[in-house]
Amino acid sequence: MYILLDIIEYGMINSTSHQSWLFYSPLAKQAVLLKDDLLDPVDQLLEDPALVDLVQQCLAARSPASARTGRPGIPPDRVLRCCVMKHLKGWSFRDLERELRSNLVYRRFTRFDAEVTPDFTTFSRTFALLTPQVTEQINQRVVRLAREQGVTHGRKLRTDTSVVESNVHYPTDSSLLGDGIRVLSRSLERIAAECKDGALNVVHHGRAVKYRLLEIARAAKSLTDASKQRMRDSYKKLVGLTRSVVRQASEVVERWRKGRLKVVGKFLRVEAQIDQLRHFLPLVEKVITQTKERVWGGNCHVEGKVLSLFEPHTEVIRKGKAHKPNEFGRLVRIDEVENGIVSAYQVLTGNPADTTSWMPAIEQHQACFGRAPQMATGDRGFFSDKNQRAAQNLGVKKVALPGRGRLSVKRAKNQKKRWFRRALRWRAGCEATISTLKHPFSMLRATYKTDPGFQRYVGWCVITKNLFSIARYQERRRINGQVD
Repeated sequence: MYILLDIIEYGMINSTSHQSWLFYSPLAKQAVLLKDDLLDPVDQLLEDPALVDLVQQCLAARSPASARTGRPGIPPDRVLRCCVMKHLKGWSFRDLERELRSNLVYRRFTRFDAEVTPDFTTFSRTFALLTPQVTEQINQRVVRLAREQGVTHGRKLRTDTSVVESNVHYPTDSSLLGDGIRVLSRSLERIAAECKDGALNVVHHGRAVKYRLLEIARAAKSLTDASKQRMRDSYKKLVGLTRSVVRQASEVVERWRKGRLKVVGKFLRVEAQIDQLRHFLPLVEKVITQTKERVWGGNCHVEGKVLSLFEPHTEVIRKGKAHKPNEFGRLVRIDEVENGIVSAYQVLTGNPADTTSWMPAIEQHQACFGRAPQMATGDRGFFSDKNQRAAQNLGVKKVALPGRGRLSVKRAKNQKKRWFRRALRWRAGCEATISTLKHPFSMLRATYKTDPGFQRYVGWCVITKNLFSIARYQERRRINGQVD
């Protein structure tokens, strides 16, 4: 038995108003008394219909008939709240499922209440439907909410770049070759299981690969000529094993294309593994090429180097950090306005100089707020005479970019002015914002797969941070109003 509430229909996308089970009512009265000072203010912000509509439109675009047919999915308001909860706590999908099952406060916040929580794989597939473009639109809507509630007016802008790591192990040529052998052999074994006995014989190279990796690791600890020769010999054997697996995988793909592979099992399973081979073969061949150039050619700087077979979009970023000279991930630009609101973000390609990110930040701010900021600031990496003049031409009255090197008398005098020094002190807060994004809001390492997944991960970290910045501002204003 249950009591029906009003239902907003979204076809086969489940409703945003839910059924209240009768036996749950006494427990619900007690659950309402459980307060969370962090989640309750955000709960009101997430009731915005525009946010729910953006998620609903994205869920409906899964297939042409998603809004009318199929099994009922997770309602859009619950998807929105689960995304915020996951990035606030830094949970994995398994952790999200476990915590929603066991915590009444989290169930009330995500609107599951007494209903069954989905499996972690359902969360993973549903979150993947929220594209990077929709994620950016959701952040723009959150920034618009901040403007409507007086949290920010876009008068000031500070921007900086930081590295967000990809979810990869430290890339070495030997480990990448080992990964290539492992993933190609795994697909070949699954194909062989669906074929007629004897149609495809797969050789297991796991033990040989392990020995070669150990030999290379031991030889790399010494810089003597004998150790270097042992390392080259081990690399030669490892490359030979990789080539043999690549050759067999290429032959299997060609046999499948010509219809000469005798399959007695399920064709769809074989087709899926063939697609895996087609995806990984070019990457493994590129790893072989870059290994030859480094080990035997002595060229450490290979153009377009593959750093991961699973996250090929990963770049080597060098930011001059003594404790971490090389970081493996993507460079992200963060634009911040008053009261800690991140008005925009951008995942950059490669490792461009900060000077190239200054004008896109100003233009993005102008598109978001309808006008240029009165004051814009950044660190020395963004400085150039061209950037300063371009910002002033767009209408920025105060451009606080500290110069590099020996300063002219006019520039040194300008940088000693009170407004310039205050702007630089305010700019330093951007470092704290980036640290907050990376640690409390889990942007230190992006765990979603592929380049679109990386952008979605960064976007949801920013969205969650903005929601809590708005909530904290409202709480401070309420307390100050009570004090007054």
